Amino acid sequence: MIKYLGSKRVLVPAILEVVQGCPEVHTVLDLFSGTSRVGHALKQAGYRVHANDHLAFAHLLARCHVAVDRSAVLAEVEERLEALAAVPPRPGWFTETFCVQSRFFHPDNGARVDAMRDALASWTLSDDVRDVLLVALMQAADRVDSTVGVQMAYLKAWAPRALKPLSLRVPAMADGPGVATCLDAVDAACSDHWDLAYLDPPYNQHSYLGNYHVWESLVRWDKPQVYGKACKRVDVRARKSDFNSKRRIAAALDEVLEALAGRARIVVLSYSNEGFLPPDQVRAALERLGQVTVLALDHRRYVGARIGIYNPQGERVGRVKHTTNKEFLFVVKAC
Repeated sequence: MIKYLGSKRVLVPAILEVVQGCPEVHTVLDLFSGTSRVGHALKQAGYRVHANDHLAFAHLLARCHVAVDRSAVLAEVEERLEALAAVPPRPGWFTETFCVQSRFFHPDNGARVDAMRDALASWTLSDDVRDVLLVALMQAADRVDSTVGVQMAYLKAWAPRALKPLSLRVPAMADGPGVATCLDAVDAACSDHWDLAYLDPPYNQHSYLGNYHVWESLVRWDKPQVYGKACKRVDVRARKSDFNSKRRIAAALDEVLEALAGRARIVVLSYSNEGFLPPDQVRAALERLGQVTVLALDHRRYVGARIGIYNPQGERVGRVKHTTNKEFLFVVKAC
Protein backbone atom coordinates (compact mmCIF):
# COMPACT_ATOMS: atom_id res chain seq x y z
CA MET A 1 0.00 0.00 0.00
CA ILE A 2 1.11 3.61 -0.49
CA LYS A 3 3.33 5.53 1.91
CA TYR A 4 1.07 7.67 4.07
CA LEU A 5 1.53 10.10 6.92
CA GLY A 6 -0.51 8.78 9.83
CA SER A 7 -0.79 5.28 8.38
CA LYS A 8 -1.82 2.70 10.95
CA ARG A 9 0.39 0.01 9.40
CA VAL A 10 2.19 -0.92 12.63
CA LEU A 11 -0.93 -0.38 14.76
CA VAL A 12 -3.22 -2.67 12.76
CA PRO A 13 -2.61 -5.71 15.02
CA ALA A 14 -3.52 -3.67 18.11
CA ILE A 15 -6.62 -2.26 16.41
CA LEU A 16 -7.70 -5.74 15.32
CA GLU A 17 -7.19 -7.05 18.83
CA VAL A 18 -9.38 -4.28 20.25
CA VAL A 19 -12.17 -4.87 17.71
CA GLN A 20 -12.03 -8.64 18.13
CA GLY A 21 -12.33 -8.15 21.87
CA CYS A 22 -15.68 -6.38 21.45
CA PRO A 23 -18.69 -8.74 21.68
CA GLU A 24 -21.13 -9.32 18.82
CA VAL A 25 -19.42 -7.15 16.21
CA HIS A 26 -20.18 -8.08 12.61
CA THR A 27 -20.40 -4.76 10.77
CA VAL A 28 -17.79 -1.98 10.95
CA LEU A 29 -17.70 1.59 9.64
CA ASP A 30 -14.20 2.87 8.84
CA LEU A 31 -15.15 6.54 8.73
CA PHE A 32 -11.82 8.18 7.76
CA SER A 33 -10.39 5.30 5.75
CA GLY A 34 -7.22 6.89 4.27
CA THR A 35 -5.13 4.08 2.78
CA SER A 36 -7.78 1.53 3.93
CA ARG A 37 -5.15 -0.53 5.76
CA VAL A 38 -7.49 -0.91 8.73
CA GLY A 39 -10.60 -1.53 6.64
CA HIS A 40 -8.79 -4.14 4.55
CA ALA A 41 -7.49 -5.93 7.65
CA LEU A 42 -10.97 -5.93 9.17
CA LYS A 43 -12.50 -7.35 5.99
CA GLN A 44 -9.84 -10.08 5.90
CA ALA A 45 -10.71 -10.85 9.53
CA GLY A 46 -14.30 -11.55 8.49
CA TYR A 47 -16.09 -8.29 9.25
CA ARG A 48 -18.50 -6.59 6.85
CA VAL A 49 -16.78 -3.23 6.30
CA HIS A 50 -18.02 0.14 5.07
CA ALA A 51 -15.03 2.37 4.29
CA ASN A 52 -15.49 6.10 3.75
CA ASP A 53 -13.20 8.99 2.81
CA HIS A 54 -13.97 12.31 1.12
CA LEU A 55 -10.77 12.40 -1.00
CA ALA A 56 -10.91 10.78 -4.44
CA PHE A 57 -7.65 8.85 -4.13
CA ALA A 58 -8.57 7.52 -0.67
CA HIS A 59 -12.01 6.49 -1.94
CA LEU A 60 -10.31 4.64 -4.80
CA LEU A 61 -8.11 2.78 -2.31
CA ALA A 62 -11.22 1.84 -0.33
CA ARG A 63 -12.91 0.61 -3.50
CA CYS A 64 -9.97 -1.71 -4.18
CA HIS A 65 -9.06 -2.87 -0.69
CA VAL A 66 -12.56 -3.05 0.83
CA ALA A 67 -15.41 -2.92 -1.68
CA VAL A 68 -14.15 -5.11 -4.52
CA ASP A 69 -14.60 -8.88 -4.30
CA ARG A 70 -11.16 -10.31 -5.13
CA SER A 71 -12.49 -13.64 -6.36
CA ALA A 72 -14.73 -11.91 -8.90
CA VAL A 73 -12.05 -9.76 -10.57
CA LEU A 74 -8.63 -11.37 -10.05
CA ALA A 75 -8.40 -13.22 -13.34
CA GLU A 76 -9.30 -10.17 -15.43
CA VAL A 77 -7.09 -7.88 -13.34
CA GLU A 78 -4.06 -10.11 -13.94
CA GLU A 79 -4.77 -10.21 -17.67
CA ARG A 80 -5.31 -6.45 -17.94
CA LEU A 81 -2.20 -5.66 -15.89
CA GLU A 82 -0.09 -7.41 -18.54
CA ALA A 83 -1.73 -5.31 -21.25
CA LEU A 84 -1.30 -2.13 -19.21
CA ALA A 85 2.40 -2.83 -18.63
CA ALA A 86 2.87 -3.17 -22.40
CA VAL A 87 1.46 0.31 -23.21
CA PRO A 88 4.26 2.36 -24.85
CA PRO A 89 5.40 5.35 -22.75
CA ARG A 90 4.15 8.77 -23.85
CA PRO A 91 4.97 11.90 -21.84
CA GLY A 92 2.08 14.27 -21.17
CA TRP A 93 0.60 16.41 -18.40
CA PHE A 94 1.79 14.16 -15.56
CA THR A 95 5.38 14.11 -16.83
CA GLU A 96 5.50 17.86 -17.42
CA THR A 97 3.97 18.65 -14.04
CA PHE A 98 5.55 16.10 -11.70
CA CYS A 99 8.81 15.23 -13.49
CA VAL A 100 9.85 18.52 -15.17
CA GLN A 101 8.23 21.43 -13.29
CA SER A 102 8.76 19.40 -10.10
CA ARG A 103 10.83 16.25 -9.53
CA PHE A 104 8.60 13.78 -7.76
CA PHE A 105 9.29 11.10 -10.38
CA HIS A 106 11.92 10.44 -13.04
CA PRO A 107 10.66 11.47 -16.51
CA ASP A 108 11.03 7.91 -17.81
CA ASN A 109 8.52 6.70 -15.23
CA GLY A 110 6.37 9.79 -15.69
CA ALA A 111 5.95 8.96 -19.38
CA ARG A 112 4.77 5.48 -18.45
CA VAL A 113 2.29 6.86 -15.90
CA ASP A 114 0.88 9.27 -18.51
CA ALA A 115 0.43 6.51 -21.10
CA MET A 116 -1.08 4.00 -18.69
CA ARG A 117 -3.48 6.52 -17.16
CA ASP A 118 -4.70 7.57 -20.62
CA ALA A 119 -5.16 3.89 -21.50
CA LEU A 120 -7.28 3.29 -18.40
CA ALA A 121 -9.43 6.28 -19.32
CA SER A 122 -10.05 4.86 -22.79
CA TRP A 123 -10.50 1.13 -22.16
CA THR A 124 -13.94 -0.42 -21.68
CA LEU A 125 -13.79 -1.96 -18.23
CA SER A 126 -16.06 -2.65 -15.29
CA ASP A 127 -15.78 -0.12 -12.49
CA ASP A 128 -14.25 -2.74 -10.18
CA VAL A 129 -11.52 -3.78 -12.61
CA ARG A 130 -10.69 -0.20 -13.60
CA ASP A 131 -10.41 0.87 -9.97
CA VAL A 132 -8.09 -2.02 -9.09
CA LEU A 133 -5.87 -1.28 -12.10
CA LEU A 134 -5.71 2.39 -11.18
CA VAL A 135 -4.67 1.47 -7.63
CA ALA A 136 -1.98 -0.78 -9.12
CA LEU A 137 -0.69 2.21 -11.11
CA MET A 138 -0.77 4.51 -8.07
CA GLN A 139 1.11 2.00 -5.95
CA ALA A 140 3.65 1.39 -8.70
CA ALA A 141 4.33 5.13 -8.93
CA ASP A 142 4.62 5.33 -5.14
CA ARG A 143 7.37 2.69 -5.20
CA VAL A 144 9.52 4.85 -7.53
CA ASP A 145 8.91 8.34 -6.11
CA SER A 146 11.64 10.72 -4.93
CA THR A 147 10.22 12.00 -1.63
CA VAL A 148 10.47 11.25 2.09
CA GLY A 149 6.85 10.06 2.09
CA VAL A 150 4.80 13.23 1.55
CA GLN A 151 4.27 15.31 -1.59
CA MET A 152 4.99 18.65 0.03
CA ALA A 153 8.48 18.56 -1.49
CA TYR A 154 10.88 16.29 -3.36
CA LEU A 155 14.51 15.33 -2.86
CA LYS A 156 17.25 17.48 -4.43
CA ALA A 157 18.92 14.38 -5.89
CA TRP A 158 17.01 11.39 -7.24
CA ALA A 159 16.24 8.76 -4.63
CA PRO A 160 17.74 5.41 -5.75
CA ARG A 161 14.26 3.91 -6.13
CA ALA A 162 13.27 6.74 -8.52
CA LEU A 163 15.77 5.43 -11.08
CA LYS A 164 14.18 1.99 -11.14
CA PRO A 165 11.56 1.18 -13.81
CA LEU A 166 7.95 1.36 -12.73
CA SER A 167 6.51 -2.14 -12.20
CA LEU A 168 2.86 -3.11 -11.78
CA ARG A 169 1.63 -5.58 -9.17
CA VAL A 170 -1.79 -6.91 -8.22
CA PRO A 171 -2.96 -4.78 -5.26
CA ALA A 172 -4.18 -6.26 -2.00
CA MET A 173 -7.82 -7.29 -2.16
CA ALA A 174 -10.07 -9.56 -0.11
CA ASP A 175 -12.80 -12.01 -1.01
CA GLY A 176 -16.41 -11.09 -0.39
CA PRO A 177 -18.53 -7.94 -0.37
CA GLY A 178 -17.77 -4.54 1.12
CA VAL A 179 -18.86 -0.92 0.78
CA ALA A 180 -16.87 2.22 -0.07
CA THR A 181 -18.28 5.75 -0.13
CA CYS A 182 -16.81 9.18 -0.83
CA LEU A 183 -18.79 11.35 1.58
CA ASP A 184 -18.28 13.98 4.22
CA ALA A 185 -17.75 12.17 7.52
CA VAL A 186 -21.01 13.40 9.04
CA ASP A 187 -23.04 12.35 5.99
CA ALA A 188 -21.40 8.92 6.01
CA ALA A 189 -22.02 8.53 9.76
CA CYS A 190 -25.72 9.23 9.22
CA SER A 191 -26.11 6.84 6.31
CA ASP A 192 -26.64 3.51 8.14
CA HIS A 193 -26.17 1.58 11.41
CA TRP A 194 -23.13 -0.50 12.44
CA ASP A 195 -22.02 -2.62 15.35
CA LEU A 196 -18.76 -0.65 15.55
CA ALA A 197 -17.38 2.56 14.07
CA TYR A 198 -13.62 3.05 13.75
CA LEU A 199 -12.46 6.68 13.58
CA ASP A 200 -9.01 7.90 12.59
CA PRO A 201 -9.62 11.60 11.85
CA PRO A 202 -6.96 14.18 10.98
CA TYR A 203 -5.74 15.73 14.21
CA ASN A 204 -3.35 18.57 13.33
CA GLN A 205 -2.44 21.03 10.58
CA HIS A 206 -1.25 18.39 8.08
CA SER A 207 -3.75 18.22 5.20
CA TYR A 208 -3.97 14.85 3.47
CA LEU A 209 -5.00 16.54 0.24
CA GLY A 210 -1.95 18.81 0.39
CA ASN A 211 0.35 15.96 1.36
CA TYR A 212 -0.90 13.63 -1.39
CA HIS A 213 -2.11 15.97 -4.11
CA VAL A 214 -0.31 13.96 -6.81
CA TRP A 215 -2.54 10.95 -6.14
CA GLU A 216 -5.66 13.12 -6.14
CA SER A 217 -4.73 14.44 -9.59
CA LEU A 218 -3.76 11.00 -10.87
CA VAL A 219 -7.12 9.54 -9.83
CA ARG A 220 -9.29 12.45 -10.94
CA TRP A 221 -7.20 12.92 -14.11
CA ASP A 222 -8.61 16.41 -14.39
CA LYS A 223 -5.19 17.97 -15.11
CA PRO A 224 -5.81 20.97 -12.85
CA GLN A 225 -3.96 24.23 -12.57
CA VAL A 226 -1.13 23.93 -10.05
CA TYR A 227 0.92 26.28 -7.91
CA GLY A 228 4.27 26.38 -6.09
CA LYS A 229 7.38 24.22 -6.36
CA ALA A 230 5.37 21.14 -5.37
CA CYS A 231 2.84 21.79 -8.17
CA LYS A 232 -0.12 21.36 -5.85
CA ARG A 233 -3.65 21.44 -7.20
CA VAL A 234 -5.12 24.92 -6.84
CA ASP A 235 -8.11 23.47 -4.98
CA VAL A 236 -5.79 22.46 -2.13
CA ARG A 237 -6.19 26.09 -1.01
CA ALA A 238 -9.98 25.80 -0.85
CA ARG A 239 -10.73 22.20 0.16
CA LYS A 240 -10.00 22.49 3.88
CA SER A 241 -10.96 20.12 6.68
CA ASP A 242 -12.13 21.45 10.03
CA PHE A 243 -10.02 18.71 11.60
CA ASN A 244 -6.93 20.57 10.33
CA SER A 245 -7.95 23.70 12.25
CA LYS A 246 -7.00 24.13 15.90
CA ARG A 247 -9.98 26.46 16.31
CA ARG A 248 -12.56 24.18 14.67
CA ILE A 249 -11.43 20.62 15.42
CA ALA A 250 -13.34 20.23 18.71
CA ALA A 251 -16.65 21.17 17.09
CA ALA A 252 -15.89 18.92 14.10
CA LEU A 253 -15.29 15.93 16.37
CA ASP A 254 -18.44 16.65 18.37
CA GLU A 255 -20.49 16.81 15.17
CA VAL A 256 -19.23 13.43 13.98
CA LEU A 257 -19.81 11.81 17.38
CA GLU A 258 -23.33 13.24 17.53
CA ALA A 259 -24.04 11.76 14.09
CA LEU A 260 -22.85 8.35 15.28
CA ALA A 261 -24.96 8.39 18.47
CA GLY A 262 -27.50 5.61 18.17
CA ARG A 263 -25.93 4.36 14.94
CA ALA A 264 -22.89 2.53 16.35
CA ARG A 265 -23.00 0.84 19.73
CA ILE A 266 -19.18 0.77 19.93
CA VAL A 267 -16.78 3.50 18.78
CA VAL A 268 -13.01 3.01 18.51
CA LEU A 269 -11.05 6.21 17.93
CA SER A 270 -7.34 6.47 17.08
CA TYR A 271 -5.61 9.61 18.22
CA SER A 272 -2.11 10.95 18.85
CA ASN A 273 -0.55 13.14 21.50
CA GLU A 274 0.58 15.34 18.57
CA GLY A 275 -3.04 16.33 17.94
CA PHE A 276 -4.55 19.77 18.49
CA LEU A 277 -6.81 18.37 21.22
CA PRO A 278 -5.26 17.02 24.42
CA PRO A 279 -6.19 13.36 25.09
CA ASP A 280 -8.25 14.32 28.16
CA GLN A 281 -10.44 16.56 26.01
CA VAL A 282 -10.91 13.77 23.47
CA ARG A 283 -11.92 11.41 26.24
CA ALA A 284 -14.41 13.94 27.63
CA ALA A 285 -16.03 14.27 24.20
CA LEU A 286 -16.31 10.50 23.86
CA GLU A 287 -17.80 10.05 27.33
CA ARG A 288 -21.00 11.66 26.05
CA LEU A 289 -21.54 8.45 24.07
CA GLY A 290 -20.78 5.95 26.80
CA GLN A 291 -18.14 4.25 28.90
CA VAL A 292 -14.57 4.93 27.71
CA THR A 293 -11.43 2.83 28.06
CA VAL A 294 -8.03 3.87 26.69
CA LEU A 295 -5.05 1.95 25.34
CA ALA A 296 -1.79 3.94 24.95
CA LEU A 297 0.95 2.80 22.55
CA ASP A 298 4.43 4.16 21.74
CA HIS A 299 4.84 4.89 18.04
CA ARG A 300 7.74 6.09 15.85
CA ARG A 301 7.08 9.34 14.02
CA TYR A 302 7.05 9.30 10.20
CA VAL A 303 10.45 9.51 8.47
CA GLY A 304 10.07 13.14 7.44
CA ALA A 305 9.72 14.09 11.10
CA ARG A 306 12.83 12.12 12.07
CA ILE A 307 15.44 13.34 9.58
CA GLY A 308 15.42 17.01 10.60
CA ILE A 309 13.99 20.39 9.62
CA TYR A 310 14.88 21.83 6.20
CA ASN A 311 14.24 25.11 4.40
CA PRO A 312 12.81 25.32 0.83
CA GLN A 313 16.38 25.14 -0.56
CA GLY A 314 16.90 21.74 1.06
CA GLU A 315 19.29 23.03 3.73
CA ARG A 316 19.02 21.62 7.23
CA VAL A 317 17.96 24.41 9.58
CA GLY A 318 16.90 22.57 12.73
CA ARG A 319 16.58 19.31 14.60
CA VAL A 320 13.42 17.51 15.62
CA LYS A 321 12.61 17.54 19.34
CA HIS A 322 11.41 13.93 19.53
CA THR A 323 11.28 10.87 17.26
CA THR A 324 8.43 8.97 18.93
CA ASN A 325 4.92 9.87 19.99
CA LYS A 326 2.06 8.29 21.89
CA GLU A 327 -0.86 6.77 20.01
CA PHE A 328 -4.15 6.25 21.83
CA LEU A 329 -7.01 3.86 21.10
CA PHE A 330 -10.18 5.08 22.80
CA VAL A 331 -12.92 2.44 23.05
CA VAL A 332 -16.46 3.66 23.77
CA LYS A 333 -19.34 1.35 24.55
CA ALA A 334 -22.74 2.99 24.38
CA CYS A 335 -24.67 3.11 27.63
